[in-house]
Amino acid sequence: MSAAAAAAASSISVATNSFKNVTLSSRSPLPSAISVAFPNRGRNTLRRRFVLISCTAGDGSKPTILVAEKLGEAGLKVLEAFANVDCSYNMTPEDLNTKISLCDALIVRSGTKVDRAVFESSRGRLKVVGRAGVGIDNVDLSAATEFGCLVVNAPTANTIAAAEHGIALMAAMARNVAQSDASVKAGEWKRNKYVGVSLVGKTLAVLGFGKVGTEVARRAKGLGMRVIAHDPYAPADRAHAIGVDLVSFDEALATADFISLHMPLTPTTSKILNDETFAKMKKGVRIVNVARGGVIDEDALVRALDSGIVAQAALDVFTKEPPAKDSKLVQHERVTVTPHLGASTMEAQEGVAIEIAEAVVGALNGELAATAVNAPMVSAEVLTELKPYVVLAEKLGRLAVQLVAGGSGVKNVKITYASARATDDLDTRLLRAMITKGIIEPISDVYVNLVNADFTAKQRGLRLSEERVLLDGSPESPLETITVQLGNVESKFASSLSESGEVKVEGRVKDGVPHLTKVGSFEVDVTLEGSIILCRQVDQPGMIGTVGSILGESNVNVNFMSVGRIAPRKQAIMAIGVDDQPSKDTLKKIGEIPAVEEFVFLKL
Repeated sequence: MSAAAAAAASSISVATNSFKNVTLSSRSPLPSAISVAFPNRGRNTLRRRFVLISCTAGDGSKPTILVAEKLGEAGLKVLEAFANVDCSYNMTPEDLNTKISLCDALIVRSGTKVDRAVFESSRGRLKVVGRAGVGIDNVDLSAATEFGCLVVNAPTANTIAAAEHGIALMAAMARNVAQSDASVKAGEWKRNKYVGVSLVGKTLAVLGFGKVGTEVARRAKGLGMRVIAHDPYAPADRAHAIGVDLVSFDEALATADFISLHMPLTPTTSKILNDETFAKMKKGVRIVNVARGGVIDEDALVRALDSGIVAQAALDVFTKEPPAKDSKLVQHERVTVTPHLGASTMEAQEGVAIEIAEAVVGALNGELAATAVNAPMVSAEVLTELKPYVVLAEKLGRLAVQLVAGGSGVKNVKITYASARATDDLDTRLLRAMITKGIIEPISDVYVNLVNADFTAKQRGLRLSEERVLLDGSPESPLETITVQLGNVESKFASSLSESGEVKVEGRVKDGVPHLTKVGSFEVDVTLEGSIILCRQVDQPGMIGTVGSILGESNVNVNFMSVGRIAPRKQAIMAIGVDDQPSKDTLKKIGEIPAVEEFVFLKL
């Protein structure tokens, strides 16, 4: 890059409302879905096209909203002020498919399955699906997006209720409330058997420091507990403001007297509490889970209870709900259970009703909903051109965040685009959204897309900045490179730090395939397929063969390998693309090679 090109780099701000000049009124004579095209400023084709929503039924009349499951009165009033509301509960799938073609929006809880057949039956009229709650497992998101239907949820209204239930379970567990209640009702009076433990002075580890985790921490501090937390995205200043110390996952396990789980269920967090992690805990630890059942290996928890590693557990959620009647975990004498009551307060139910009603009405008014969980429709032309760069952007985000050491929250993200195209000829919103998606989604239950990316980043305390570097050459290709830098963090792989101390990864698209081209200050070249092992080593003969042999003996297929070095016989970075996840023993063998100074395995 020339000096002139470098000087052309300029910082841009994150857009907050890409459609601020577009308004859709309920009384406008518009079709039920319209296409808004943005000119490409100098090029012959239209390059950015999104489908927005109009709430009219085609004749200017009020839209119709179908409420398929019970919703609080306050929410119904919001809906009735705007639309015709049809409350039809306990419908069969056939009933729903018949009725949906007459509706512009549908509101459900968890009991109604909104599958592809629903969208097909709507014949294009259904524009919004509202899920009154957080989880959207019962809604076919890909079908919704394909049919141009926005899906929104209500993720915040039950925060206080869930936090209060977590505290209630912790106190009830510590003082054996459920067990002693059952004993007295059985005609017993065994005071000595149910001696409990005090909360004051004990250390509580909050795993997952989002909205609910933060509220649990506030209340635990009020009970005189010392609170620590682990969450790779939690800003340290927010934690310190309420007297909470952010620590690594292992430190949280080893230190805690009580552990309260508040993380989403993702591939990363599935069975995160297992035999291995229980073995790292202080003997006699007590565990509370009001998050998701699948984050605990339930069989391993029974073993930990029987061995005394875990003294007690209080559970509101289970891997399968309802759990089996003969479940060893549910029947265990030192386990307190409730039937998924975290959000079950009258106040929370009303709050959810209002939140989802406002989201649905806003969406029907053409507003970009902050709680949208699927992306708007993008033209095939734009997607075709940007598709490999979209994949590259998300994978760079995933790589960067996995290089961050536990306990250091991600706050500052800098994205640099190197391109020969003019600033007004390259819309980076989709790329920025995918980088945000890659950073946030691995340990979050938030679905990040073009609609909610900036809002989600702000809610998580991420400060994103974008920089354009104008290159000489042909503008035929949209981008030359994308660079992602995470500032003010510690790295689990020191070589990933740039000269200015930021975790830095860079990539480009070659022949339609995303490649990782730089880690820290080291040049590499490895395809972003499967997963990656990064090794910092002493540059000497035989290293590639040694590492390759270890992987081959474990039947791990290597799809790509690249070595970048400072100078001959000095330090080098080996980047190895693998199709399969190596076992812990295999990774341990790589780490025990004398010339390997550090290594890290990264999932894509």
